[in-house]
Amino acid sequence: MKVVIVGYGVQGKKRLRIAGDDAAGIVDPVAPEATWKEITDVPLDRYDAALVCTPDAPKMAILRHLFQHGKHALIEKPLHAENEAELTEVETMARKTGAVCYTAYNHRFEPHYVRMRDLIASGALGKIYRCRMFYGNGTARLVRNSEWRDKGAGVLPDLGSHLLDTARFWFGDIGEDFRLVSASRFENRAPDHVVIDSQSSSPALELEMTLLNWRNHFTCDIFAEKGTAHIESLCKWGPTTFTHRTRILPSGRPPEAAVTLTQEDPTWTLEYEHFRNLVAAKTPADLSQDRWLQRVLGKLSEEASSKPA
Repeated sequence: MKVVIVGYGVQGKKRLRIAGDDAAGIVDPVAPEATWKEITDVPLDRYDAALVCTPDAPKMAILRHLFQHGKHALIEKPLHAENEAELTEVETMARKTGAVCYTAYNHRFEPHYVRMRDLIASGALGKIYRCRMFYGNGTARLVRNSEWRDKGAGVLPDLGSHLLDTARFWFGDIGEDFRLVSASRFENRAPDHVVIDSQSSSPALELEMTLLNWRNHFTCDIFAEKGTAHIESLCKWGPTTFTHRTRILPSGRPPEAAVTLTQEDPTWTLEYEHFRNLVAAKTPADLSQDRWLQRVLGKLSEEASSKPA
């Protein structure tokens, strides 16, 4: 499979490194390393798929071109459109030409995320009451200095899309009844610290995201009938620990099983292999997850964007 990298920023450089010999070239209007400026400049016989790493605005036009010609696409999250109908339109185009459309959420391949999914599915935790997640990085100044990132709902679609996707990955259908708890602009024009929750979902969810955590960090705590489960950090940031504690009745110090990993981030390679497998299997395009995120993030983003500074 030959691929082109569309958009040669931070994500595009990562995707090029992982694609290796599969890469047929780079598409970018300004990068000096680019082979072509626009996706329409690339000869159709030079590639089978595109790894789309652009800002949100041009994504839909790029996907229309790709799917019209039966080219597969891996798109950096979130797959944003003006409305759900636009997502359905490109989904229909992809299905008609047999193109695979995959929206990239690389954290699904994080080892402890997979371990958490499997623990939940095993039933060992019993009824799950509540899950809270925190995702923070220290990129507020980089975002503020960007020509296109410090606008709209800010950190909410960026990190919030990861947290919402993770909740669906672990718990399945969690509904759409989310509310904006807070949206703050401490340093940036757009919100740089946001908290959302859903008390009506099962389990109840509390999701916090920020650009103001000067050391990048992720935490998750799950509280359940038969114990608790916890994640501290991600592979890309150093040691990451998964802890499962089993409840003692009526009370007492619970036995604890902990796994700590210190390794390179495996998610980019694993996700690219997943995409290659989807292409090999000719998996029909399914943008139902993207439509769900469009509805949930759309409502929350509109509210966050309208809050006074």
